[in-house]
Amino acid sequence: MAERRAGITFFKVDGAQFPIKGEATYGLGRNTRESIVGQDGFHGYMETPTAPFIELTITDGAEIDLDNLSRINNSTVQLELANGKLIVLREAFCTNPDGLGGSTSEGEINLRFEGRAAEEISA
Repeated sequence: MAERRAGITFFKVDGAQFPIKGEATYGLGRNTRESIVGQDGFHGYMETPTAPFIELTITDGAEIDLDNLSRINNSTVQLELANGKLIVLREAFCTNPDGLGGSTSEGEINLRFEGRAAEEISA
């Protein structure tokens, strides 16, 4: 039996749906580990927290307000994946390092959100 694993995805901020284009990426913000190595060999590892995130491209349109997008703060951001999973980013804020802008040739706006916590909810 074939199962849909990828493809159709929906993107929402505080329940409002936006037109997603292309690929979205996400991270749940789990700790990363890095080896600590000295001249005499392996000493152990250190653990560092990372921020959970959702990064994607949406299609621009007359209803899209860049200024409002840049002010998103303390919001719930969701990706509904084709495989039935839901990625939820809580207390999220827009973190575009170069500010928000668009592409005229493709009508695109690149967005990145980071937040306090993320979870993966299975269907």
